[in-house]
Order: sequence, then C-alpha cells, then structure tokens
Amino acid sequence: MKKIRKSTLFIVVAFIALFTVSSITGFDYYFGDNTTTVVKGIDDIRLGIDIRGGVDVTFAPADDYDATDAQLDAATQKIKTRLGALGINDNEIYSDYKSDRIIVRFPWQAGESEYDAEAAVKELGEMAELTFRKGTDSETDEEGNIIPTGEIVLTGDDVETADYVQDPEDLQWVVSLKLKTTGEPSGMEKFAEATSELAGTSTPISIWMDNNMISYPTVNNAITNGEAVITGNFTSDSAKALAEQINSGALPFKMVTTSFKTISPTMGEGSLDAILLAAYIAFALIAVYMIALYKVPGCVAVIALVGQIAGTLAAVTGWFGFMPGSTLTIPGIAGIILSVGMGVDANIITGERIKEELRSGKSLDSAIKIAYKRAFSAILDGNITNVIIAVILMGAFGVPSSFFSKILNSTIFRMFGATTEGVVYSFGFTLLVGVICNFIFGVFAAKIMVTACSKFKALQNRKLYGGDVK
Repeated sequence: MKKIRKSTLFIVVAFIALFTVSSITGFDYYFGDNTTTVVKGIDDIRLGIDIRGGVDVTFAPADDYDATDAQLDAATQKIKTRLGALGINDNEIYSDYKSDRIIVRFPWQAGESEYDAEAAVKELGEMAELTFRKGTDSETDEEGNIIPTGEIVLTGDDVETADYVQDPEDLQWVVSLKLKTTGEPSGMEKFAEATSELAGTSTPISIWMDNNMISYPTVNNAITNGEAVITGNFTSDSAKALAEQINSGALPFKMVTTSFKTISPTMGEGSLDAILLAAYIAFALIAVYMIALYKVPGCVAVIALVGQIAGTLAAVTGWFGFMPGSTLTIPGIAGIILSVGMGVDANIITGERIKEELRSGKSLDSAIKIAYKRAFSAILDGNITNVIIAVILMGAFGVPSSFFSKILNSTIFRMFGATTEGVVYSFGFTLLVGVICNFIFGVFAAKIMVTACSKFKALQNRKLYGGDVK
C-alpha cells in the first residue's frame, strides 16, 4: 500500500458520508411531468409481506382455455421469472391443476401510499402477448374491443433479449431488441424478410401488446443484423417494465386476473417501527462502547459501520447499477444485524491487536500495520463461513435475474430445490452483502483511516490507541 497521508482521512470520511447520504435519500430529477430516478434511496425499498403486507392474485387462462399441467407449470415459471426481474423475491406462487389457477402473493410496491391491488397486478406485466405485424390494420368486435388483423411478423418467442436505452439523438427512451438466430426460420431471418419487403414503402411494422398498439415505426431500410427498436412515449420506468416483460418470455396461453385481494402484514403494522427503534438504540450503545474502549480505532470503527450499513441498504435499494434491488423482509433485517455484528467483531479483533503490539513496545505505525496484518486472517476465517452460508441460502431459496444469477443459478445450487420464495433468500442476500461491505469498510477503509489518524501530531498519543498503554 502506498504511503498514506493525513489528507486521506478526510477523503475517506467524505466518501463514506456522501455514499451514506445518497444511499438514504437517493437522487431524482424532473423533466416535465416525468420523474427519472438516478440513484435509489431507502424510500425505494420494497418491504416484504411480513412488514408491510401485499396482494393476493389469482390468474386463470383466458377464454376458458383448458391448460395442461405442463402449460400451467410453464406459465408459473414465467411469472416467477417476472417477479425475479422486478426484484420481488418475497413471494409465494401456487399452481392449482384441478381448476387451472395460479395464485400469486407478493408485497406492495415501494412508496405506495394507497393500497391498490389492481395497480399492483399490472406491475407483473398484464400477462400480455407481444407481436410485430405488417401494417396497422385492425377490426372491432361486438364488444367494441380492437383486434389487430395484420400479418404477424414476430412474436415474443422470437426475441433473444430486450433492454431499455436512451436514444442519443432525441434522448427518448426506447426498447432495444436482439432477435434469436436459432429456429427455422429464426427471428432474425423473419424480421430481415419483412423489413426487406416493407423498406421504402408507407406500410409500417406495428408493435402490439395484446390488442394495444404501442408503436408503428416506418421501415426505411432492410434490417438484417437481428436488432430492432420499439419506440413510443416511454419513460425510463415504462421502457424498463416493457423490456423486463419481454425478457421474461411469452406465456403459453393468455391469462386474466380472476380475483385479487390485499394481505395484512404477517408481523403486524408496528413491527418495522419497533425493529428500527431497537436498531437505533443498539447502534448508539455499540458506538459508545467502541469509542470508550478503543478511542481512535473505536471512532474509526463507528464510521466504518455506518459505511457498511449504507452499503447493505444500497444493495437492497438497487443503488448499484450492476445489480437490481431486493425485497427487504424481517429475516433480511436480521441478516443486516448479523453482518453488523461481524463488523463489530472485526474491529474488536483489530483494536485488541493494536493494544497487544503497543504493549510489546512497537512504535505506533508498526503496531497499526502489524495489527491489521495479523487480524486479517482471523477476520477472514470468521466471515468466510457466513459467506458460504449466505451463498447456499441464496441458491436454495431463489436467485432472481440479477448480478448473482450466473454464479448461483448452477447445478450445485439447483440440487437444493431452487425456488423464488424469498424470506430466507432475503436473509442470505443481506448477510452476503453485509459481509462484503464489512471487508470494504471495516477492514480496508478502517485501516486507511486509522493509519491516517496516526499521522496527526495531536493523535499520536499511544493512549489513544491502547487505553492505558505507556
């Protein structure tokens, strides 16, 4: 490690302070009537059913369609995928084969002040079918519903991946599609043929979600590279929702909502307030204890713990761009508390090591350097067990489409019986993130801060690092 200067202390503390504030408050900006969330805060955390309640929805095949058990299983899996893509890991899904029903229970959306079960159901994507059609022709049935009649070019099954991006020219949000190259004919081949036929004509390719036309771009040139773009009056949220719905795959049959009702919090309305109050009191007592016992290292430990908690909350909210958020349940809060306990333990080990090295007669700089080096192996051994447990829990109790999916959604974890039921997953998630943040803030950042503190003349008194050490 390069030589640490006194100014490094202010840089690290400022970074932790800014990170903590941003992870709590988030950052939004407004453009007209549209609100764009740049950084998510704690108000964007989706709380689990046990804390805040949720919605109970029953889906059934539309038009009295008689679904087979295999089709019902496929539809159930698609709904699980959509829930995972939305970061809703606290859910329960049941398939009723006798009556062709799928029952889904999931928590309310973050920030919802009025509990509207129907609006919550729409978050799953309306169970709609995506189609690309030649022209915009349609007809009206006896009930006044619009029915598209144009020749189908593509369906949702022809799409490999979908993403939401901002057009660099007009800054409008669009949905970018990559078409499949497999199949006879493949999605790429079908789209190339259709765009070659319609290029330069006045006939557009319309894009429909069920019977709602969401876009009808004109084809200027043949598109043969297997890429397509859906344009429309999208916000970042609506573009993201459509991309996630397409990525979740096409349902084997159209489904409708037959009933929905609200679910009361299983732990009671005041459970979260009681937990937060206990957490504030516990943290205050820990802070006083650490500062009284370890002086300068204790103050640094408190700052590191703040950063660790902020990092865990940031992971839950989806603050980090490379991973989505996660539903926070009471077991998830327990995971945060356990990881904070490991953080306190790491700082106690280091603080005691510094005392021992000072008692042996070493200089302050040498004592700090050797203490962190010798304490690291003990801290690693203590935390690696929690990492293994957390990873197994996440693999066994559901891995949503997230940063961890490629690692965890493998054969070794599927053998535990993977499902997206997430109260235990929430515990594993917060525990894993908390342990990682402990290493970042409680070990590496703390070492930098303590070393920087020792550069200040006013803080070079050995008693400030070892109690009554002479």
